[in-house]
Amino acid sequence: MQENDVKDTMAQEEAQATENAEVKQQATAEEAQPEEQAEAKEEAKEEPAQEAEPDPKDVKIEELTNRLLRLQADFENFRRRTASEKEQLSTFVTAGVVGKFLKVLDNFERAEASAAKATDMEGVITGMQKIRRQFEATFSELKVEEIPAQDQKFDPQLHEAVMRGHNPELEDEIIDMVFEKGYKLGDKVIRHSKVRVNSNE
Repeated sequence: MQENDVKDTMAQEEAQATENAEVKQQATAEEAQPEEQAEAKEEAKEEPAQEAEPDPKDVKIEELTNRLLRLQADFENFRRRTASEKEQLSTFVTAGVVGKFLKVLDNFERAEASAAKATDMEGVITGMQKIRRQFEATFSELKVEEIPAQDQKFDPQLHEAVMRGHNPELEDEIIDMVFEKGYKLGDKVIRHSKVRVNSNE
């Protein structure tokens, strides 16, 4: 009877020890869990969130858009600069031409003043001829040439027919009269010659 009581007592103590060990282990686990959660939170704070990589198509579109905007800005600057340079060049050329003809104008005004007092028409004509030669010299300096027309074959690129004539002694399409002289600068026609063209039809 006593031996059975001892066995029962030992069994109870073992059960109690096992239960105490399980309770202690559970408490330890519960204590460790908040620490692990805190450590996980700290690690999450320390490691920055990885951003999603941009789509290569979006990157290419943005790159092309920026390039287009730069090209547009460059073209606009070029257009403005070209317009400004063109205006300056035009003013420079005009000033140069006007400067050359001012001398002719000065001589014309002197001839006009002399003609008002002159009694000799021959002197007036001589003065006018000098001014004409000065005009021609200025044209030559500017590379301006008179377009040949009298007795030339009609050329619509150089001449403007304002009348048809009839002369059996001349071939068809020959210019027999010039009403207004034409001029050209190099290959560029400044003014077409106004002419009468022969026609025997």
